[in-house]
Amino acid sequence: MAVVWLSGCFGGGDQASPDRDRGTTAERRTTPADDPPPTAALEPARCPPDLANCRTASGRIIYVERVDPDGDGDAHFVLTSRQAITLPGLSVIDVKKSLRPHPLPGPGDRISAAGPVNRGSYGQKQIEAIELHVARAR
Repeated sequence: MAVVWLSGCFGGGDQASPDRDRGTTAERRTTPADDPPPTAALEPARCPPDLANCRTASGRIIYVERVDPDGDGDAHFVLTSRQAITLPGLSVIDVKKSLRPHPLPGPGDRISAAGPVNRGSYGQKQIEAIELHVARAR
């Protein structure tokens, strides 16, 4: 599901920029208004030492499945993540209803999760979160 969604995000690479056409590069000056806003600290999730198959992942949310088709009330997050639980650069986190934060974080927010890695309904590897921390984008 995430792969199909992401495949449309990387198009348009055939157009040359005006700088590339001239064979020069333009220097871009930044101002304080151009700087990204500061982000809140993200508490790292940790695996209990006695839990087998437990992994952690953290990163920026790029997709949220707010309503799960099977109706059990869980939420799924797709993150850009160095831990790469699901695919290179991506981790999927399944958050059960009792652990769902309110309000639900969205794209741009960051989360950290820990839990056992299992197969999801599409066959993807995902963390079934037992611990979750959120840092909202400001």
